[in-house]
Amino acid sequence: MKNVLITGSNGQLGNEIRVLSDRFRSFRFFFTDIEELDICNLQAVRTFLSGNNIAYIVNCAAYTAVDKAEDDPELCYKVNRDAPGNLGEAAEEYGAKVIHVSTDYVFDGTNYKPYVETDPVCPVSVYGKSKLEGERALTTVCPESMVIRTAWLYSGFGNNFMKTMLRLGKERDSLNVVFDQVGTPTYAADLASCILQILDFSEKNTFKPGIYHYSNEGVCSWYDFTISIHKSAGITNCKVLPIEGTDYPAKAPRPHYSVLNKKKIKETFGISIPHWEESLNTAIHGLPDR
Repeated sequence: MKNVLITGSNGQLGNEIRVLSDRFRSFRFFFTDIEELDICNLQAVRTFLSGNNIAYIVNCAAYTAVDKAEDDPELCYKVNRDAPGNLGEAAEEYGAKVIHVSTDYVFDGTNYKPYVETDPVCPVSVYGKSKLEGERALTTVCPESMVIRTAWLYSGFGNNFMKTMLRLGKERDSLNVVFDQVGTPTYAADLASCILQILDFSEKNTFKPGIYHYSNEGVCSWYDFTISIHKSAGITNCKVLPIEGTDYPAKAPRPHYSVLNKKKIKETFGISIPHWEESLNTAIHGLPDR
């Protein structure tokens, strides 16, 4: 039985991995957040890895407050750049493999076709820059690492766009939602399943480092996403109005196009990815307070 460290386990993705982990009995999971392990402390990471014979690290920890990051770059870089570097350095010392979760924000969003892993990176926000530097910090000290970039993550856990639109749809008569930013919503449970399948694949075959992209299938705008959220939840009394991104005040610039090409991860690991609308229905109908 191999030991797997999950960092950031109180977040959306970490919680979804926790839910699914019982299906993967060949692994022993250590679910940690800052209370159990401060990954910004290199010595703490070294001590944890050596003391628990960790074979794999799945880094779900991140500073994701995109607008707040513009005013608090120090903390953002500490979590998104320095911590992955610490995990990589300790992993290299103790022979562990790292799977690190990154973001579409490493791109500037000016593409016209789905981003592949080799497309030039050009982040335009503090958050995006910190995540890109996190990828580089990790792979510099631990080249045989795996980076999975994802986008528009949501879940029944934590705070996210889906839950905000459900709440506002019940509270308001109308909502203004951006229609000119396009991407793909990603159900965190699907990404969690993908990561666990990759762990299983790695044990049965071999660990395949590199950069991969993962989101659900399909394409939509935030406006389209909101319409589908309300439809799935049976919210009918709130009118959703499309607006341009320039009409929505945000401190950090958002990519206008965030669609990711998933061919590499599907072909490498034999992963099947659901369409975003199918997964949205699953997520909403699984909410406890629906």
